[in-house]
Amino acid sequence: MSSLVEYQCPNCGGAIRFDAAAQSFRCDSCGNVYTEAQLAGYDEAIKNAEKASHYDWHSDGAEEELEGMKKYSCESCGAEIIADDTTAASECPYCGNPIMMTGNLTGMSRPSRIIPFKLTQKQAMESLRSFCKGKKLLPKGFLSENRVKEIKGLYVPFWLFDCDANASIVYDATRVRTWSDSKYNYTETSHYDIYRSGSIGFADIPVDGSKKMDDTYMDGIEPFNYAEMREFNPAFLSGFVADKYDVSAEECFNRAEERVRKSTEDSFASTVNGYSTVIPKSTSIRTNNSSYKYAMMPVWMLNTKYRDKLYTFAVNGQTGRVSGTLPVDRTKFWLWFGGIAAAIIAVAQIFIF
Repeated sequence: MSSLVEYQCPNCGGAIRFDAAAQSFRCDSCGNVYTEAQLAGYDEAIKNAEKASHYDWHSDGAEEELEGMKKYSCESCGAEIIADDTTAASECPYCGNPIMMTGNLTGMSRPSRIIPFKLTQKQAMESLRSFCKGKKLLPKGFLSENRVKEIKGLYVPFWLFDCDANASIVYDATRVRTWSDSKYNYTETSHYDIYRSGSIGFADIPVDGSKKMDDTYMDGIEPFNYAEMREFNPAFLSGFVADKYDVSAEECFNRAEERVRKSTEDSFASTVNGYSTVIPKSTSIRTNNSSYKYAMMPVWMLNTKYRDKLYTFAVNGQTGRVSGTLPVDRTKFWLWFGGIAAAIIAVAQIFIF
């Protein structure tokens, strides 16, 4: 079996979880509250657990079924737990105690930074309700009829990239001047070559390192407030689910470079003012001095069911920002589309007559 660590209350032996609302660590059984410093000993145990971790695979013909999975034994109830080999924290499905898979929190798999959960499960639901408000094409009964099938607090692995960008961009810009006399209307277009070059430094560009997570959802719940980032302590994982990365930093750097390129182009273009049109003619952007950190970010994943269809939403566990796709009421859509079409026809008639 693989090694597990459970945060147990020094007072009664009950399970300890991170309380996002109180930003403290609370015992499920006796209610005692502990500080991060008081739980530091567990962190040392996890750092040393890699040497003690081992996998005891039984030759029972189930190896093929367990490919990509690991076996664990719950220290509280003794139940055998089968988990994905990227799972770093979860809870025992039998006794409910929070558990951490120590082998996935050591060496290169150990994050250096974490942003703890700030929103509770209830607050995540409120964020979804606020997200739905004002959506005119949303079915009337969605908020009242939808059922939350699953809501899960998940620490998502992120790579945070630092780099410098050196850029040289040439723009084709124009200025247009018009005037008239008693006989003619005149238009004069002047063309200019505009040169921009320089360097921009980027810090903590986030790219999620999990194949399980939809990149669109993760991009949609940004930004995170890095001012609240902490040095990693596995105690923050207690009571939540956490996955280690399964996409390497090297594989993720291409996405980070795309974001650097787009931000550099936008930043340089903002300095070219006073022209009628500005079009990039040649662009050269090179990145250097790149480095990265491995971090865990808090995300509430909500699966809601509405009329037998499942809708998934991601909620930033720190800020409450929501990303997801809402259902559309077809009747409302066609009424809305018909209203726009009628307005366009009315305007066209005014111009014709």
